[in-house]
Amino acid sequence: MFVDEVEIKVEAGDGGDGCTAFRREKYIEMGGPYGGNGGRGADIIFKVDEGLHTLLDLRYQKTIKGQKGENGRGKNQHGAGAENLIVKVPQGTVVTDLDTGFIIADLSKKDQQEVIAKGGRGGRGNTAFKTQTNTAPDYSEKGEEGEKKTLKVEVKMLADVGLVGLPSVGKSTIISMISRSKPKIAAYHFTTLTPNLGVVRASEGRSYVVADLPGLIEGASHGEGLGDKFLRHIERTRVIAHVIDMSGSEMRDPYEDYILINKELKEFNEKLIEKPQIIIANKMDIPGAKENLEEFKKKVDVEIYEISAATNQGLDKVVNRLADLLDEIPANPLYDESQIESHVLYKFKKEEPFTIRREDDGVWVIEGKEVERIFKMTKFSSEEAVYRFSKKLRRMGIDDKLQELGAEEGDQVRILDFYFDYKD
Repeated sequence: MFVDEVEIKVEAGDGGDGCTAFRREKYIEMGGPYGGNGGRGADIIFKVDEGLHTLLDLRYQKTIKGQKGENGRGKNQHGAGAENLIVKVPQGTVVTDLDTGFIIADLSKKDQQEVIAKGGRGGRGNTAFKTQTNTAPDYSEKGEEGEKKTLKVEVKMLADVGLVGLPSVGKSTIISMISRSKPKIAAYHFTTLTPNLGVVRASEGRSYVVADLPGLIEGASHGEGLGDKFLRHIERTRVIAHVIDMSGSEMRDPYEDYILINKELKEFNEKLIEKPQIIIANKMDIPGAKENLEEFKKKVDVEIYEISAATNQGLDKVVNRLADLLDEIPANPLYDESQIESHVLYKFKKEEPFTIRREDDGVWVIEGKEVERIFKMTKFSSEEAVYRFSKKLRRMGIDDKLQELGAEEGDQVRILDFYFDYKD
């Protein structure tokens, strides 16, 4: 089964908890803190596997979860870090965070791997908090939560040339003639239900990859037929080859076919229409094709190559011309620098450490990743830990901000599900 798009959740491993322990050995006075740190949680890493061509392995996994790091122990024993979770994906996989819309990774290179969700760091044991003024800290940290994300994972095939055209124009026959690909060929529309890749050998020892995409129809860019599902596979191609039934055997006008396909490409992604193109005029052995071609040439200014895929006539010229074009066109990445800025690819704006708002019931709500991270890593089992937590909030400027907003003594303040009273 060909699966080229899935939505999954990933949860990296939480860090292990730090340990609160004290050295209590005979003949050792004032033993002091003795708690070790927790181990880090497992990262979730996507890695390219050239043997994979589909996301079938991910289709039935709703959640991919990394292991938690080990907790710290007494005698200053640190917990072991969890082993990273490697998820193998096909080359050409693009990973998008659905919550933010950011593109996290474009896995287009051989053996490339990217951290998709980072595991939480281990909490520190009480030994780590020992200072000259606090020689016996009675608190430790919980492990940090691992990142949790909802992802869209999609494969965008790594092909140099994309064959596009309406159904039954002969794309599958062409790729079967110029490569060893063996697509299903039959005398009805939508015979091809999945994209086919074929390696083509040209003159002078050159080779390249051609993708035969399922037949497009009007409205494909908006979900009609199979087009919107497979148009993504043409985004990486460097050359687009329009295959047109010049004989009009399907009772269609060749020029209107050409205009329609270009329209669908542009509406799906405007950059597709800017790619170099050639026209492959197929079925030239059928009566009426020559006359149609003459009329077609009067309306377009694009390279046209006459062929008959069924009889293997004219394909050598097409194969070599495509190789020549590819020699001239650099293999640019799918996302250039301008797109990196617009999509914030691999770049994340620094968020404010906290925000404060007041709900209708008068409760002050403090939100922010940094505040919530500190809260989740605090063990409120000791007064010293509570004091340290409140001290951190004060240093962040939260007390001053609450006072500025008009908070009064005794007002309730909430962080996540934890309520406490405001004290001036």
